[in-house]
Amino acid sequence: MIAANHFAPRVGATPLADAPLISVAVLAGVPDFVRSAFGERVLRQARQAAMLDFELIEESDCFIPQWTMTTFAEAVARMAGEEHLGLKLAPHLTITDYGSWGEYLLGAGTLGAAIARAAATMDFHARGDAMSLDLIDGRARIGYVSAARRLDGYRHVAWGTIGAIISLCKSYLPSSWHPERIEVNLPAPRRCALSEDTFECPVVFDAPGLGVWLGAGDLRAVPLRATSRLLTVGDMARERSEIHHISGLKGVVAHQVWAQILTGSVSIESTACSLDTSVRTLQRELSREGADFRTMVNVLRGKRAVELLSETDASVTQISTALGYSAPANFARAFQKAMGVGPSEFRRTWANAFADESLTPD
Repeated sequence: MIAANHFAPRVGATPLADAPLISVAVLAGVPDFVRSAFGERVLRQARQAAMLDFELIEESDCFIPQWTMTTFAEAVARMAGEEHLGLKLAPHLTITDYGSWGEYLLGAGTLGAAIARAAATMDFHARGDAMSLDLIDGRARIGYVSAARRLDGYRHVAWGTIGAIISLCKSYLPSSWHPERIEVNLPAPRRCALSEDTFECPVVFDAPGLGVWLGAGDLRAVPLRATSRLLTVGDMARERSEIHHISGLKGVVAHQVWAQILTGSVSIESTACSLDTSVRTLQRELSREGADFRTMVNVLRGKRAVELLSETDASVTQISTALGYSAPANFARAFQKAMGVGPSEFRRTWANAFADESLTPD
């Protein structure tokens, strides 16, 4: 594996502050699929290539650079020798795994309303992606443009996106339903049979974007199953950590650092790699925004430590390990420096304050 600090930005590359992000929920279940289909060794090597362990965070509502996702997919395809990874994976993807955003879509009263919700709230799922719905001569086209379309590994993401859109449709339409036609912005292969067999409909290649065609009347279909809870846009906003509101490059880096913290391993090398740049360039660009990588990591680690101390029964040693510290004493010193009290004292103080508050009459 090439060291991340040897990476240099591509000519004409996206500015770091505008790096596209996507919810890690899109990879929910994918590591299990890879392990089952290709073995543990392929999964381990692909994780190393992407420099992030998705299994540890696939149920977390956090974001990762789209480069990380496409790198993982391309690494699996290369190491498994599976050119058609995306096609093999697409039928297994489901919108029900897409976290609170997917739950919000499935709470719509009709398929048309669910698609409208997706188009209006795409920023809660992916930054840089766009979804649309067009009515043409009694037919409907669900369109999707991915910010990952210029990245290596996009062909796998394209098929996976089609699979997720079809999953959304089948949450409202009978299981026997199939699209009238699919469009993909991928070059036409020598044989189209595999893609047409996978989706059981014609597939058009070299299209301007991704598209799924269905009858306009299908948009009136109601959910096949009731949702477990009602969600609003405000609910989704509140479920997002405050780091999601940091703008510019600091926001992009905060997303990646937070994902790394949840896996217990943080490094500037992997962060730079996820942005397809060098460590030196990343440090320089952060400095221009008045930020420092080490300081950002310490602040976000402290935030996670407070959450774990106040909301779980995990021991200080367990929390120290989860946050990637080599020893509990190192964690205790860092926490003391940041908060003014040690982790055990903080937990006692918080517990006492919570107890006092709960005993206070309304």
